[in-house]
Amino acid sequence: MGTVVLVHGIGNLVRGASPQQAAELKAAAAADRLRKGLGAAGLSHVPVPELVMAYYAHQLADDYRPEQQSAGAGALEDLTSVQEGEAWEWLETAGVARPREGQAGVLSPLRWAVDRLVDQRAGDAPPAARQRLAELLSRLVVALLQDTDAYTSRPGRRKAVRATVAQAVRDHDARVVVAHSLGSVVAYETLHAHPDLELDLLLTLGSPLGLPALRRKLDPEPVDGRGTRPPGVRRWVNIADVGDLLAVPRELGGAFPVDAHATTDIGVFDPHTFGGYLSAGLTAAALAPHLAD
Repeated sequence: MGTVVLVHGIGNLVRGASPQQAAELKAAAAADRLRKGLGAAGLSHVPVPELVMAYYAHQLADDYRPEQQSAGAGALEDLTSVQEGEAWEWLETAGVARPREGQAGVLSPLRWAVDRLVDQRAGDAPPAARQRLAELLSRLVVALLQDTDAYTSRPGRRKAVRATVAQAVRDHDARVVVAHSLGSVVAYETLHAHPDLELDLLLTLGSPLGLPALRRKLDPEPVDGRGTRPPGVRRWVNIADVGDLLAVPRELGGAFPVDAHATTDIGVFDPHTFGGYLSAGLTAAALAPHLAD
C-alpha cells in the first residue's frame, strides 16, 4: 500500500510547533478521520494508508516563529478593498445580491450578506446556531481571501510552497494526492509546475478552484476561462459538501477537466473542514480502490 500525500487548506498554521511537528500532528488527526470515513463507507476492512501532510502554512505567514503560541483570527472588517470586492464576487456567485440602500440596517453590507447566506443554508436552525454558523463562515471567507493573497502575491513564496508539496510526493513516491480547500489550488499548480509527478488519483475536497476571483490568479492561467489538466494526473475526482459555501460554483464551475464530481453532506455546522470530508463515506469510497495492497 502506497503513501497518500495530503495538502491542507486555509487556517492551518500551528503555533508552538516546528513544520515537521505540525505536519505529523495533522497527518495523525487525518488518519483518525479517514478511519471513520472507511467505517461509514462499510470499508472497515481497508487499512488506513500512511498519510503524509504536505505542510506549508508557515510559509504563508510573514511573522512565523515556532515559539509563538497563538494567531489572531481575521474579521470581515480586516479585508482590503480588493479582498472586499472578491468577497462580493464570491457572495454573488453563491446567490446573494448586494443589499439595497438601508436594507442592511446597522450591519455592514458584507455581514448582512453572510447572514443571508446562512439563512439559505440553515434557516430552520435556532438563532444562536445561525449566529455561530455566520461567524464560522465569516472567518472561513477571510482566511480564504487572506491565505490566497499570501500564496499568490509573492512569486518566491508561491514557488517555495509548491516545492514543499512536490517534495512530499517525491520523497514518498506517492501516487495519490488528497487536496483540501486552498490546498487544491496549491496541488493544481504544483502538478503543473512539476510535470514529472505522476499520480493515479488527484482527489480535491471543498475546492474553491471554480471561484472566478481565484481562477484569475492561477498559474498556469486558464485559457478562455478553462483550466487544463495537470499532465501527470491519471484520474481527478472532486467532492464538495452540499452546504460548502467556499466550494462554489458547483462542480468547479465546469471550468476544469475533472473525471468525476460528487456531492456529500458532512453537516450544516461542519461544511468545510478537511476532517469532515475525510470522515465522509464518499471520500473514503473514492480513495479505497487506490488503497489496496
